[in-house]
Amino acid sequence: MGFPAIDALWLSPWVLGLLGLCIGSFLNVVIHRLPRMMERQWWHDGVAQLGDAESWQRTAGQALPPAAAPLATQMARTLEALPPYSLARPASACPACGHRIRWYENLPLLSWLALRGRCSACGTGIPVRYPLVELLTAVLFALAAWRFGPVPVSLAWCAVLATLVALTAIDLDTMLLPDSLTLPLLWAGLLAALAGWTLPLPTAVVGAVVGYLSLWSVYWLFKLVTGKEGMGHGDFKLLAALGAWLGWQAILPIVLMSSVIGATVGIALKLSGRLGSGRPMPFGPFLAGGGIAIILLGTQRVLGWIGQ
Repeated sequence: MGFPAIDALWLSPWVLGLLGLCIGSFLNVVIHRLPRMMERQWWHDGVAQLGDAESWQRTAGQALPPAAAPLATQMARTLEALPPYSLARPASACPACGHRIRWYENLPLLSWLALRGRCSACGTGIPVRYPLVELLTAVLFALAAWRFGPVPVSLAWCAVLATLVALTAIDLDTMLLPDSLTLPLLWAGLLAALAGWTLPLPTAVVGAVVGYLSLWSVYWLFKLVTGKEGMGHGDFKLLAALGAWLGWQAILPIVLMSSVIGATVGIALKLSGRLGSGRPMPFGPFLAGGGIAIILLGTQRVLGWIGQ
C-alpha cells in the first residue's frame, strides 16, 4: 500500500535535486577513475598475451622472441605491485600535492565554493567541471521528478540520466564509451520494459535493435567507402541502450539532433582552430544529449516538432 504524501515529498524535484548533487559527486569519481581502471586491466591482459607462446606461434607462425617472456614476467610483477585502484580506493586526494581530501572538503558544490575552487593545502586549482557535473546532475534529477511525477519510476529515469552524464564526460576525456556503463544501461532498459515501468517489451527490444543496427550500418558503409572508421562501437551500444529505454520511434530524432548539433559544433571548432585536421570528435556526448532531450521532452512532442 502506497503513501502518496510521503512519495510526493521524497520524490519531489527538490529532494531528487539534492540527491542529484550527491550522485553528481560520485559521478566525478566514476568519470576520473573508470577509464584508468580500464587502462590498468588492458595492461594486465596485454602482458598475459605477451607471454603466451602458443598464441604467438598460431598467429605469427614462429616461436615467441626470447626476450618476450622475461619482459612479460617483469611487467606482470610491476602490475601486481601496484596499489589497489577502484572507485572506492584509494581515498580522494589532490593530484598535485597528495593532500587527502577531508569529508567537509568533499561536500557537493558547497566545498568547491567554500574553497574558492582551490586545494586547501597547496592552492592548486580544482577544475570547474567538478561542480558543474554535480549541478548538472542535480538539475536533471529535478527535471525528471517534474517530468514523471512523484512516482518510484522517476528514480529509474534519474539513473539513466546519471549514466548519460558519466558517459558524456568520459567520452569527451578519452573517446571511450565503457561497456561497463553502456551494456548495463541497455539491459536495464529491457528489464524496465519487462517490469512494465516504461514501454511494452517488444517496443523496447525493437528500439534496441534499431538503435544498434542504424549506427552499425552507417559505420560499415563509411568504412567500405573510405577505408576509415567513422565512429566507435560504443556509439552503437549507447544508441541501442537509448532505444531500449525510449523505443524505436525515438531513434530518428536522437540521430537527427545529435548529427545536426555535432556537425555544428565540429564546424565551429574547426573554424576556431580548436579541432585540428584529422582529429576525431566524440559522437557519444551528442547521442547522450539527444537522449536526455527525448527523456525530458517526450518522444511524441519531439516527433511533432520534426513533422513525424
